[in-house]
Amino acid sequence: MSTAFVPGSFDPMHLGHLDVVDQALEVFGAVVIGVLHNPSKPSGLFTPDERVALAEQTVGDRRSVTVGAFSGLAVQAAAAAGADIIVKGLRTTNDFDIEQQMAHNNVALTGIRTVFVPCRPDLAFISSRFIREISSQGVSIDHMVVPAVSAALSTKHGEVNS
Repeated sequence: MSTAFVPGSFDPMHLGHLDVVDQALEVFGAVVIGVLHNPSKPSGLFTPDERVALAEQTVGDRRSVTVGAFSGLAVQAAAAAGADIIVKGLRTTNDFDIEQQMAHNNVALTGIRTVFVPCRPDLAFISSRFIREISSQGVSIDHMVVPAVSAALSTKHGEVNS
């Protein structure tokens, strides 16, 4: 069986991300969730180590799923993880446009192909950016994340607002 690499910043991981992981598990034998960190970009709300821990809590006890932190290009991280394929979730046609360009570059660089999976329609509105913004205002995001992520966001926003 193949190993799929699901890359992202996961700041934080949400139910839309989990749907992509679950779809990848249905098709491939193993999934590596790659928490990517780009040192040239602002660090985000959670540190890379916190993102890994939250992703591990989000995937729970799903067999054949591992989580790791990576830097550099997603395709380099996929190769380092021993993945045969990259899996990306698509919410809109805009996602497809940019992801297709990246997929062509990735296969040209390393030969690692990308598979796209559509997200469930009831999860298409979820994004990490919106989760961070909504939760910072004290509004419940419990329908978009697992309880551990919701608790971590409450704690983090308490730290930021202190």
